[in-house]
Amino acid sequence: MSTAIVTGPPVPGSSLENDLRSLGFDVRVAVDASEAETLLAAAPATDRVALVDARFVGHLHSLRLGLTDPRFPLAAVPGAVTAQPAARQALTRALARETSAGGGTAVAVDSLADRIVTALDADGSEVHRPELGSLVAAVPADPQARNEARQSVAAVDEETVRLKSAVKSRDGFFTTFFISPYSRYLARWCARRGLTPNQVTTASLLTALIAAGCAATGTRGGFVAAGVLLIASFVLDCTDGQLARYALKYSTLGAWLDATFDRAKEYAYYAGLALGAARGGHDDVWALALGAMILQTCRHVVDFSFNEANHDATANTSPTAALSDKLDSVGWTVWVRRMIVLPIGERWAMIAILTAATTPRITFYALLVGCAFAATYTTAGRVLRSLTRKARRTDRAAQALADLADSGPLAEAVRRVLKRGLPGLAVPAVALLGGAAVLACSALTDFGGVLPVAGALVYVLASALAVARPLKGALDWLVPPFFRAAEYGTVLALAAQADVNGALPAAFGLVAAVAYHHYDTVYRIRGNAGAPPAWLVRAIGGHEGRTLLVAVLAAALTPSQFKVALTVLAVAVAVVVLVESIRFWVSAGAPAVHDEGETA
Repeated sequence: MSTAIVTGPPVPGSSLENDLRSLGFDVRVAVDASEAETLLAAAPATDRVALVDARFVGHLHSLRLGLTDPRFPLAAVPGAVTAQPAARQALTRALARETSAGGGTAVAVDSLADRIVTALDADGSEVHRPELGSLVAAVPADPQARNEARQSVAAVDEETVRLKSAVKSRDGFFTTFFISPYSRYLARWCARRGLTPNQVTTASLLTALIAAGCAATGTRGGFVAAGVLLIASFVLDCTDGQLARYALKYSTLGAWLDATFDRAKEYAYYAGLALGAARGGHDDVWALALGAMILQTCRHVVDFSFNEANHDATANTSPTAALSDKLDSVGWTVWVRRMIVLPIGERWAMIAILTAATTPRITFYALLVGCAFAATYTTAGRVLRSLTRKARRTDRAAQALADLADSGPLAEAVRRVLKRGLPGLAVPAVALLGGAAVLACSALTDFGGVLPVAGALVYVLASALAVARPLKGALDWLVPPFFRAAEYGTVLALAAQADVNGALPAAFGLVAAVAYHHYDTVYRIRGNAGAPPAWLVRAIGGHEGRTLLVAVLAAALTPSQFKVALTVLAVAVAVVVLVESIRFWVSAGAPAVHDEGETA
């Protein structure tokens, strides 16, 4: 339960108390600051508590935005302030100082809630202030001002604003013009029937899995149904976020579901297409499916690494960034630039249409070409920005890149022996060369040779050198994606070289399990919760340990035995990372990650 303390003499005709009750608050009335302090102390420690000026005039959605968003410990709008249990102490201190300073008399002169917000700011507490736009939130000082505020409230259609704000501020062309115009109304329909974002997210996952199953039939009817269901899944995927924003229903479990299900849906669909190709046309496209998953995952790692390296960098400017901002000021270039990076909406629409109209092989070819072009475009632009930017990266950014690198005990041991790092651009260069070495040795030699093992040992040394010092260089954000490409690509190359039925599907499962671990790491960092525990990274070997292990298994085992080993390794990694991930994301300390931009 939440408690709202309405401060000051009641205002005749005000609907404030009813509005607060409709938002789930138990309403208490305090005539002055001293009584408000008493009521605050009496409120259960596990309750959200709000202080609201009795003279407040505004839209109900203004109060909803200011007082019910679960993502922020402290939040405020004019005339109202709220604290979740974690921030109750800060609110209590600010109110106690206000009372001792003489605020215990009547509060009709100015707003107690606003004075408390000022005191919280002075204490250094971070108070979230939502963007209200055209919504009204005010504390009128006299009857004339109150009448004007009420007229302002009446002049704005609150529901229209609420529906508009339910849509992400930055989305792709397909999502903006072909999904959001109606999915927002579906989100409202769900809200009015008490459905939660998590339920919609789960429905989206189930729809995508059914789509994958239809694709796996290998029939033309199955492919058509798969394409239609994939679009339906994407509509639900948009709806769950819009429902969360419409109703302000964010949760730690929802953060985990949203962070992982998009990738699970897409990669399960790839597997369904590969199964359908083998069943319907006896066409083995598992290598293409795995290649598409690797390319897409590496694209995401580029996005995450670049953003983590630069989001809090100082003097974060460059001519390239200025040019990009200038292009974004021209309407049509915004949409072109968003479309050519092939974000999730455009990508899923392309996959759905090609699935229904062509073959899985053509679908994967188009996907690989489109993603390769998008990856080249975005990575080249970010490299130019990094080289022309005069920025100093923080310790936090360096730690985030080190966590994204996913270095295991082998790299750590070699790093301790070396004790020296590399200068400047040598860091990403060594990571690239080490990855290229193990990839070349794995792809260009026959299965069963020892050369991939030698390449993997070179990779272990190179990866240790790359992370021997804090990753604060201009292009050090490239280190994690180079590591991902090396590890995933080695698994693909060795499984393809085995040339035995089932090796590539087993490799697909292993890469999917490891990729889940890497996505899990990303979303923990984005939620300021740090990386997964060190024991987990050690238990699954780190990227260099897994790469060396797969190379050794390929050299020591027959192709059939190698397939079984990949399967066992995939299951083991999946069980360990999933159990730890579920434990974390359903715990009380997990962050409510909320994404306002469309993932590429």
